[in-house]
Amino acid sequence: MPDCNKVFRDEDRKFLNQMTNITKLEFPAFDISGKNYLSWIHRFFEKKITERLDHQRNIVLPKIHCEWMHIRLQDFKTISEYNSEQFRIYSKLTLSKKIIIDEDMLEKFFSTFQASNVLLQQQYRESGSNKYSELIYCLLIAKQNNELLMKNYGLRPTSSVSLLYCIA
Repeated sequence: MPDCNKVFRDEDRKFLNQMTNITKLEFPAFDISGKNYLSWIHRFFEKKITERLDHQRNIVLPKIHCEWMHIRLQDFKTISEYNSEQFRIYSKLTLSKKIIIDEDMLEKFFSTFQASNVLLQQQYRESGSNKYSELIYCLLIAKQNNELLMKNYGLRPTSSVSLLYCIA
């Protein structure tokens, strides 16, 4: 037969622990008069939102980390598409409190070049871009210049100049 005094003491101890924890509330108790309603509701929802975000981080972080590990430049048609996807992943990682710095983004970009573009990769590495945004800007300008050259070439291919202009 259990010792009733011991059971009673255990119940008293639990009750006392609960009562001492009342003073350690995470937010103030709601005042019946409603004077502290706004601050109370704000803290209540802030706590709930924080719990929800922490839960979401635990769910989203492994998936987004996998996407970060597997994103490759050659899987996209344009630099803009790659850049957009990388920033989508970057934003989710940032929301998950995972910090990605420019060096990480640059290294990720350089490491995804195809083997046939090793020379191009080395040239971009040696260009001295310290920021990912500078590198992307440089690539977008190079793409525009290349398109302009191809358009000009298409309008007037090599050896299409008439002889009259050469003689004069």
